[in-house]
Amino acid sequence: MTQQEKVYEALDELGIEYKVIHHEPVHTIEEMDALGIFTDGELCKNLFLRNANGKTHYVVSMMKDKHPDIQQDIRSQLGCSRLSFGSDERLMKHLGLEPGAVSPFGILNDPEAEVNVVFDSQLKNLDTLVGFHPNDNTAFLWLKFSDLLRFIKSRGNDVYYIDI
Repeated sequence: MTQQEKVYEALDELGIEYKVIHHEPVHTIEEMDALGIFTDGELCKNLFLRNANGKTHYVVSMMKDKHPDIQQDIRSQLGCSRLSFGSDERLMKHLGLEPGAVSPFGILNDPEAEVNVVFDSQLKNLDTLVGFHPNDNTAFLWLKFSDLLRFIKSRGNDVYYIDI
């Protein structure tokens, strides 16, 4: 079963409605914007971060146009040690994902629910759909933010909100 199929199966099991748009592989927000196909809601970007000792990991999701300072905007609000980007090896080990495919759906590959999911607090107040890769950078999945939260809670991962 592919990464995408795992995501769709998990959402289907929870009765969550979603829409999928397939596209050529993309690795950056700029490449996604250039496709011109993301008009269904708020496109989100995601960071995979780790704390200084590498024992705590985070998927941080925000609206695509945000450019946070990792230490000032994220670390300070989470109250954790210095943050840095997780390596490709850590990303694969903790979320089973390739670079360019980071999303909250990666927690499907985190059976111990060790990765924390962090959202920009603006996302929870949106009236539009939110869009994320379904663990593969050749598609985008649109759903309600409340349904995304329901998915995350079903997996047992901790959720945090910060202002970015």
